[in-house]
Amino acid sequence: MAKLGELIELNVVTSTFKSLVDRIIGNPQFSQQAILMSLWGVMVCCARLSLVPNTSKGHVLEKHMNDLFIRLENTSPDNEEDQRTIATAASWLGRPCPFAPHYRANVSKRQSDFRNQLQSCIPSLRIEEEKSLNSLPPVDLLLPDHNMVIEVQGPSHYVGGDFNTRKGSTLLKIALLQKAGFEVIEIPVNRLCNQDLMKAYIDQIKTRTGIPPQGHGSLINNPAK
Repeated sequence: MAKLGELIELNVVTSTFKSLVDRIIGNPQFSQQAILMSLWGVMVCCARLSLVPNTSKGHVLEKHMNDLFIRLENTSPDNEEDQRTIATAASWLGRPCPFAPHYRANVSKRQSDFRNQLQSCIPSLRIEEEKSLNSLPPVDLLLPDHNMVIEVQGPSHYVGGDFNTRKGSTLLKIALLQKAGFEVIEIPVNRLCNQDLMKAYIDQIKTRTGIPPQGHGSLINNPAK
């Protein structure tokens, strides 16, 4: 169910999780792993709800998330993935994080190329790379003066690498960044192969930051290596 939460329609997954989690919360015999998987599924559903305009924000599911978190907050799983699940729930609920999750910085070539192009077009723009915010995995690019995050999304962020259906971990990261007040711009890497599309994203960032371009950086004269 946790994985299906990435795929099936929201109204179906919401009603199903309400019934399923009610049963899990009411049964003290469920294993820690079952509770962790349930917590993950509820979080993914909450993330999906928060990212869809004009949709109920799932307060009932957030209550379930809190109840599941309480059953786990005094546990000490050795598995890093389980620790990250608990840390993510703590971030969503605004509760102290019992762990300090460890994430490895991973700068892709597409990410680096886009950063260089963006800096070339807007030299005055302050850009931080692989910055960790709120116990989340590091963001690709942070514009700290504008509370803006740019995520260059490779195929690993999508179910089956299809560039259409975002994975639960990606949904959660985007939703939590927005919940924390950051504007998030997602750029699928398959769109960065086209110079016109790359320019469109940079123009979008110029507009949203309100910073006029300086110098003579050009996507045509300075192609990505």
